Amino acid sequence: MKYSRLFGKTTRDTVDGSKFVSHQLLTRGGFIAESSAGRYFFLPLGWRVHEKIKKIIKQEMDKTGAQEMISPVLHPLELWKETNRITSVGFELMTIKDGRGAAFALGGTAEEMFVDVVRKFRLSYKDLPFNIYQFSTKFRDEMRSRGGLLRVREFVMKDAYSFDRNADEFKRVYQAMAQTYTTIFSRLGLETSKVEADNGYIGGEYCHEFQVESDIGEGHYFTAEDKSYIAHADVARFKRDDKNVHEEFKPYTEIDAVRGSTMEDGVKLHGLPMWQQIKDFMVVDETNRLILAVIRGDYDVNEIKLARLVEAHHLRHATVEEIHMLGIEPGFISPVGLKGKVLIVGDTSLRTVKNAYGGANAKHRDALNMNIDRDYTLDLEGDIAMAKPGVIAENGQPLVEKHGIEVGNIFQLGYHYTNLMKDATFIDEDGKAKPFYMGCYGIGIGRTLAAVVEKHHDEKGIIWPKEIAPFQVHLISLTGGEIKAQEVYRLLQEKGVEVLWDDRDESAGVKFADCDLIGVPIRLVVSKKTGDRIELKLRSIKESRLVEIDEIFHLI
Repeated sequence: MKYSRLFGKTTRDTVDGSKFVSHQLLTRGGFIAESSAGRYFFLPLGWRVHEKIKKIIKQEMDKTGAQEMISPVLHPLELWKETNRITSVGFELMTIKDGRGAAFALGGTAEEMFVDVVRKFRLSYKDLPFNIYQFSTKFRDEMRSRGGLLRVREFVMKDAYSFDRNADEFKRVYQAMAQTYTTIFSRLGLETSKVEADNGYIGGEYCHEFQVESDIGEGHYFTAEDKSYIAHADVARFKRDDKNVHEEFKPYTEIDAVRGSTMEDGVKLHGLPMWQQIKDFMVVDETNRLILAVIRGDYDVNEIKLARLVEAHHLRHATVEEIHMLGIEPGFISPVGLKGKVLIVGDTSLRTVKNAYGGANAKHRDALNMNIDRDYTLDLEGDIAMAKPGVIAENGQPLVEKHGIEVGNIFQLGYHYTNLMKDATFIDEDGKAKPFYMGCYGIGIGRTLAAVVEKHHDEKGIIWPKEIAPFQVHLISLTGGEIKAQEVYRLLQEKGVEVLWDDRDESAGVKFADCDLIGVPIRLVVSKKTGDRIELKLRSIKESRLVEIDEIFHLI
């Protein structure tokens, strides 16, 4: 490809308001261009990388026996109603109607579609297991998009769906997919961690994200020092340390407490540690059920864990008016006396402390010596605490906080969809119809591409890993080397080498800067100075050397 003919050139302009290296470099390098917020054109350079990523994913998926297909982008809305996901997804579902008035969802995920196509066939246990996948456009009406390709409203995803007989046989497929994902990302130049995560709106009982460690990533997870335990902040489990559990019970007392409404105000007034204070957190679910979450004062409530424990799709903070309707005061809330008025949910940390203090449900009134089971009881008890750096994992190791870019995920769906969708069954060996046991597996192509750039760049531009670079060779012709460049260009093409030839009438400085920005692995320069030889430089190193053309083919 001659650079003079390439659609989409480099630019020196920066992207206003974006702090993400991948957004800046992909835009400046001529790989992508914004259409509207959260939607991007992939220009020819960017699409070449995009398709090479897809090729690697396809190669590794096909090795497992998975089969590629494609489903319609428009999903009949009745399928989403069948699984009650119209309002329960973690993003705003986009819907449209066709000319006949039929309603469709613009698919954000495709579980319903794949179950629907599978149930159209009369399958038996002899047909199982199988894994079918696609590369298709997904739509998510995100309230905010950010960071170029890292958070978008329209994108291509590889999504796969496995169908099996039962949980035991499914585990083999799940583990095979986990290893396949690790291999895929390794080939793309990404070191990933398999992170236990929350299933969220997808459903099922367990899942894992593949995170690329990065300070700019939205992924927030914790890991033991030896990586024997890695879990997203949404689900990370840890041991609660005992505090004053051997202390004798003291009488429950209420006192005047003229203070502010924060936890720190309580510590300052009473001169007692934060861990001995009770933290109260009032929320409302999608059915307008009031829920009071109660936890030891030095921990924070994890809203994801809380939602799962109370089996809610969405939680929001209760308003001041909703709290006042209970006859209590924000900043002075207590579980004492609220039994039957709200759902009281407590963290297991409440059992590590005695004689706690906190609000007494009236302004400027506090309670001293509150004890679980004696002074208040819980409707639900479980793990609703957010992990923090230094807490001890269940394996005895301290947890270290990490941030990362999520590039893929794998989900155990179990019977979640096949129990909800009619006739999503196969005929088992005993002749009875049984629901399929499912899993799903996703990789966002654009997000993965951006993650590669975040990890592989320097101050001059992108440094593409060899397997997914838009071209294998970037040829630059300078003064006196035009005829030689034509010969080199022809020979490279005859050998099947993907070459980008900068044939423009530009200065050496401009051509070198553009070459570094675009990030092709091998740079070749021909000029009057190089004579019959070629100057070769790898993008990843500073030094260059003169070589014969035959030497180049050994590096590709």
